[in-house]
Amino acid sequence: MKAKQVMDKKLKDNVAIVTGAAKGIGLAIAERLARDGAKLVLADLDEAGLKQTCAHLSKDFGAEVASHAGDLSDQGTAEKTVNLASERFGRLDILVNNAGLAAGLDLFQDASLDDWDQMIDTNVKGLLYVTKEILPFMLKQNRGYIFNIGSTAAKYVYEKGNVYCATKSAVDALTQAMRIDLLKKNIRVTAIHPGMVETEFSQVRFKGDEEKAKTVYKGLEPLKAEDIADVIFYCASTPSHVCINELVITPTAQASPFYIDRK
Repeated sequence: MKAKQVMDKKLKDNVAIVTGAAKGIGLAIAERLARDGAKLVLADLDEAGLKQTCAHLSKDFGAEVASHAGDLSDQGTAEKTVNLASERFGRLDILVNNAGLAAGLDLFQDASLDDWDQMIDTNVKGLLYVTKEILPFMLKQNRGYIFNIGSTAAKYVYEKGNVYCATKSAVDALTQAMRIDLLKKNIRVTAIHPGMVETEFSQVRFKGDEEKAKTVYKGLEPLKAEDIADVIFYCASTPSHVCINELVITPTAQASPFYIDRK
């Protein structure tokens, strides 16, 4: 990993929790926030990956960073992660609910119940529990910014997407609900809905089948994790009276899950 030059400090000393931060979009978001001087608490199931990420951010960006490994669909893990941020840094400014996955790509009648449970637990329960734990701190501060990473699957249901699309639709609905319920509390809430981003996402969906995963992005230039990280940074650095409700982001070659220009 190459160190990136620090260019600005709009978020200097802001404290951010980023879930699913050991790799992919979560790692890119952590790097972008660290580059801008934010203090970080990172969460992920991958303890070894978290340690590597923390060492990288500390060495290459001079970031103050802590981490907690565990399953965020367990309320105790979510509580420990948020408490770590509060105890270590004394404030909580930004939450990025990035942890999520797709498990399997099967017709509804053929799908695995274990896959369904995993997606519901990670994509919905994990987001709910972490947000519920962080809100008392943000409410006391009378400020905060919550980002929920959804998907174009929240906007378009596609064949064999069933429960994955349902969980991301839930993320979309919950984002709207949070924004409404927190309207008078000076807490901003934004949904980011990426289209095709080339990370380990498809490898996870296809349970480690790298060849099958590669076909997803064949013939086009997909988004990079850094593209999503840049969008998060832009939103977080807007003035406090500005709330970007949602952004749907796709590669230029993708108009929707059904219309993709492959060369």
